[in-house]
Amino acid sequence: MRGDEDISVHSLSLDSLSLTDYENPHDVILEDEGDTEPDAQVSEVKLIRKDLSTEELYLQGCQLVGVVPVRYFLRNLGSATINLNHHGLGPLGAKALAIALVTDMHTTTLELADNSLLAEGARYLMEMLRANFTIHNLDLSDNHLQSAGAECVAKMLLENISIKSLKLSGNKFAEDDAKWFADAFASNYRVKELDLSHNQFCGRGGEHLGQMIANNDGLEVLDLSWNHLRMKGAVAFCAGLKVNTTLKHLDLSFNGFGNEGALALGEALKFNNTVVHLDLNNNRISDEGASLLCKGLEANDTLRVLQMAYNSLTVEGALTLINVVKNTPKTAIEEINICNVLVNENFVQLLELICQEHPSLEVQYGGVGGFIAKKPRKRIDPMKVIQDYLDQRKLRLWDFFRNIDKDGTMRVPVVDFRRAVQQSSIPLEKFQIEELIQRLDRDRTGIVDYRPGRY
Repeated sequence: MRGDEDISVHSLSLDSLSLTDYENPHDVILEDEGDTEPDAQVSEVKLIRKDLSTEELYLQGCQLVGVVPVRYFLRNLGSATINLNHHGLGPLGAKALAIALVTDMHTTTLELADNSLLAEGARYLMEMLRANFTIHNLDLSDNHLQSAGAECVAKMLLENISIKSLKLSGNKFAEDDAKWFADAFASNYRVKELDLSHNQFCGRGGEHLGQMIANNDGLEVLDLSWNHLRMKGAVAFCAGLKVNTTLKHLDLSFNGFGNEGALALGEALKFNNTVVHLDLNNNRISDEGASLLCKGLEANDTLRVLQMAYNSLTVEGALTLINVVKNTPKTAIEEINICNVLVNENFVQLLELICQEHPSLEVQYGGVGGFIAKKPRKRIDPMKVIQDYLDQRKLRLWDFFRNIDKDGTMRVPVVDFRRAVQQSSIPLEKFQIEELIQRLDRDRTGIVDYRPGRY
């Protein structure tokens, strides 16, 4: 039935991902049908190919391009998530995979990070996505796609209607590659999450990315960490953020924004009313930059989480940040991370006062530094405070938490534990509650374990 057909592997089109793409259809001979017209023969062969399963397509595709099949892929066929990270596929391995996935209807998440796909492999996969509308989440991080790959992915985004999450971290995209994404996202509003971290976007890259978010009406999560957006690049990007109306989670860490970038970001936050989580860790922002940023926070009523760790902040900058919460009635800030900053007693006292008005506020700082002239207050075990409170009311610990610990396991989420203690009349200060949580969740699993013996 099937001879040794000569199958084309060079042309880049949907046909190039089909096992029916014959260079010379007249070479195809069906047994016992020598009188059949050549066109009819090709049609019948194509019909047979359409009947192949995804597994058969993949195995024949591997044979076609000369690569060893990935057994993990075969074992997980039919799964919603296919994780092929670190499998060393290479460009031809990507082509065999693309051949199999053209008609696949099961896979919604495809993870292909660190596979040395190069731009060639990306082209095969992007071609596959012209026909496959089932894949929603795609990870192509760390594949050396470079400029040609950026162009290829961006052109796919102009046509594809199914991709919702796209990870392209660590692909050595250069300055002007950002323009491809700016053009693509001017019309693509279906992608909600985009990761362009660990690339090489600088000044012009910031301009293109600023245009991208200014013109896009779909992105909600954007990761630009570990690029080089500083000075002009940072200012240009913030100009786009100023008019963006959809971004909610923005990661700009490790970019070297500096004080000039902080000023531009503050101006953007005066007008932006959608960003709720902003990561500015490791951005060379000093106390002066924090003050400039806070000018914008004073006019902002949507930002809830501000990550400012590992900048050049002192207790002065820390005080500036929490004073924004104190002096801005409409602020939405619930979490500030300055976990490397040593504060003083004045900061701690001010924070306790602010938390009385804003009980949901969480500030992570590095500790209290310096010398305290007066004798410090004797530290009281927070667990003993809770136990005394319960003893006075003849309650058990589980009685207190029964509303959040319905199964009686004495293990509850940290968030629920904190809220329950804060809303109670137990005389614990904020730092005591946090100390207790750290003790009951030593491994930072997010679950408080208050079984006897654990504390």
